[in-house]
This record gives sequence, C-alpha cells and structure tokens, in this order.
Amino acid sequence: MATTKRSSGSARAKASIPQIPWHEIRPAPVVLVTGPESFLADRASTMLRDALRGQDPSLEVHDLGADTYAPGELLTLASPSLFGEPRLIRVANVEKCTDAFLEDALSFLEQPADDTVVLLRHGGGVRGKKLLDAIRGGAGGGIEVICAELKRDNDRADFAAAEFRHAGRPIAPLALRALVSAFGDDLGELAGACQQLMADTEGEITEQTVTKYYGGRVETNAFAVADAAIAGRHGEALGLLRHALDTGADPVPMVAAFAMKLRTMAKVGGTRGSGGQVASQLGLAPWQVDRARRDLQGWEEAGLGRAILAAAECDAQVKGAGRDPVFALETLLRVVATRGELH
Repeated sequence: MATTKRSSGSARAKASIPQIPWHEIRPAPVVLVTGPESFLADRASTMLRDALRGQDPSLEVHDLGADTYAPGELLTLASPSLFGEPRLIRVANVEKCTDAFLEDALSFLEQPADDTVVLLRHGGGVRGKKLLDAIRGGAGGGIEVICAELKRDNDRADFAAAEFRHAGRPIAPLALRALVSAFGDDLGELAGACQQLMADTEGEITEQTVTKYYGGRVETNAFAVADAAIAGRHGEALGLLRHALDTGADPVPMVAAFAMKLRTMAKVGGTRGSGGQVASQLGLAPWQVDRARRDLQGWEEAGLGRAILAAAECDAQVKGAGRDPVFALETLLRVVATRGELH
C-alpha cells in the first residue's frame, strides 16, 4: 500500500494522538480525517463503515454537512437511542463549518457518546483550527487519519499495485506503468481502471491487456511519446506527439515526461547491483531501474547530458519563454530520438 507522508506543520507535529495513514483507519470515539486527497478520504470512510458494520450489523450511519449545520444536530444524533444501536456519524466539509457546529463539536469532545464514532472530514485550511487543535491535543480520545495527495508517480504506482495485490491478481511491471501513466491525474479513475481490469480479465494483467482496454489513453500519453523517442523511433514518436497534441494534450506535461525519464536514466547510468538494490539507493521502484537500464542501451553519457539540457530548454519554451511550444517539443523530440545529436 502506498505510504502516506505526514505534514511537517507545527500543529500536526505537536499532536498527542495517533496519526495514521488512510489504509490503517480504525474505530475511535473521534476520527479526524485530514488532507487534500478526497478519494482516499472517501475510501477510508467506507473502510471504517464496513469495519463497524462487521462488528455489529445494526450499525446506524448518519451524514452531516458542517457547512450547512443547524444547532443541536450532532448532539441529537449522538444521544442514547432506545435500542442502543452503535452509530457512525460522518461529518463532511469541516473546513467550511458553521459557528454552531464548532460549538457543538467542542462540547461533544468533552464527553463523547458511548457506542458512537464521529468521523470529521477536514480538507485543509484554517477554518475549524480550534477544533482540530483540541482533537490533536487528545480531547475526545480521537485519532487522525492522514490523506495526503499522491503526487509522485511512485506513490500512485504503489497505490495501484496494492489494489491488484490485495485482490490476489498479478500485474506485469510495464502494464502497471502504462496504467498509471494513463490515469495518473485522477486517483479515482485509476482505482476504477484497476477494478475494471480485474473484473473483466483472468490471470496476469499484461501491457497488452492495458493497451486493449485503455489504448486511446495509453498510446497518446506523454510517456508513450518519450518512450518511442528514447528508443530512437523518431517517426513513431513524432506521430504520437502530433496525435496527442491534436487531441488536446498539454505541452507542459509532455516535456515533464521526457525530463523525468531522462533524469531517471542519468541516475541509473553507471550503477551496479540488482534492480531492487539500486532502487532502494535511489528512491525508485525496481521496475523503474530495469526500464531505465533498457532505455540506456545505445546512449552515451555526453548525448544524455545534451538531451537533459534540451529538455530544460524546451521546458522554459513551453512555459512562456518561446512563441511556439509545438516547435520546441518537436526539437526536443529530435534531440532525444538521435540520442543527443541533431542532424
């Protein structure tokens, strides 16, 4: 499962309650779910509900919006019921909460209700800070579940790999990379793609399987263009680039894909040891090391250096320093496809 990084913010650093990643969510009188990644927060909320329902099928689930909260709602839902059913009260938009909610929530922390779990979803910002500080200080006996945004390709690949691993389904490294490249901008779409592949196929999921289902996205993405150019297939790379641009691809992430692959090649070049050993040393995934070593075939150090400089120049051009981002991209593509030499 992808590891979730903790914030270095002073409030969080001083917290005296357990702070855990989303996939380790567990029942507590108060469960504070923080961080910008809404998909992970929703997944964590569902996991908590299912865990509580597994303990007692009579669980009552109630949903509130802190931004539309009316005085007394939380305390009313948390008050003892006639038959004593356990309750899960999920409160959304705490970062936009009303004054009435703040007052009632702080009151609830002083004496949490028995057999009741209150999940508070706070997406970020300063609104509700007094409540967050109280929970992090230990009031209510709560825990904090952190749903940080998965920004790095490694983190998204770990997330997708865990989806397949937990279902007991193998996926080839290149298939995983293609899938993450195609859906890297939306974690929810990536998770949905994983589930669809597992539901519709049997056995190992290969790169061909991913291409069959998501070829329209995979074949024209930035990494496909970069892969073809790095392999020296200039005509194929140029065709993919023009098709991607014609279908609305943004030049900036296209350049970023080139830069990321070239930097990885530079890191891996000259290293010795197994893919796993080198990956651990460089902070990469083993499949990235193996792929970079394959990509380096036919390259020389000087040519790689020139390609990296060309990527930096192209990055500046597409971000406003030049007038023709398409020409800048095609120039970068030629440099890479000729392994650092312009003809």
